[in-house]
Amino acid sequence: MTTPVIVAWHNGKSRMVGDFRALNTYTVPDRYPIPKIQISLTQISQAVYIRTMDALKGFHQNVVTPRARKNLIIIVHCVVYEYFRMPFGIKNAPSHFQRMMNEIIPEELSEGWLIIYIDYIIFCSKNWEEHIYR
Repeated sequence: MTTPVIVAWHNGKSRMVGDFRALNTYTVPDRYPIPKIQISLTQISQAVYIRTMDALKGFHQNVVTPRARKNLIIIVHCVVYEYFRMPFGIKNAPSHFQRMMNEIIPEELSEGWLIIYIDYIIFCSKNWEEHIYR
């Protein structure tokens, strides 16, 4: 069970989210590596053409297991809210998402023209033909 928090968004709307700091203290860390920014910047600096994509609502595309769901409960005024998709603020969410993205397209990553940084996908090319092809 987690504490509910109301977050105000820039568009004037608000949203209820969970404060997972207490849960995160008991979570065994997933040590899957997030790419080092300096290495990614070096790779990008060698490209002539760069295209980026953002995996829309990336974390929310991951289904939470029934076992994990038990720890992702918010109770407000006798109403129980349960996360069925991975919420933001979970300690291992970035590592889990990075692993998932890397497993989807491992060949392209090994060729060096694609960079994945959690939910950002960056295409790097040295010429226009190569860029269009990819």
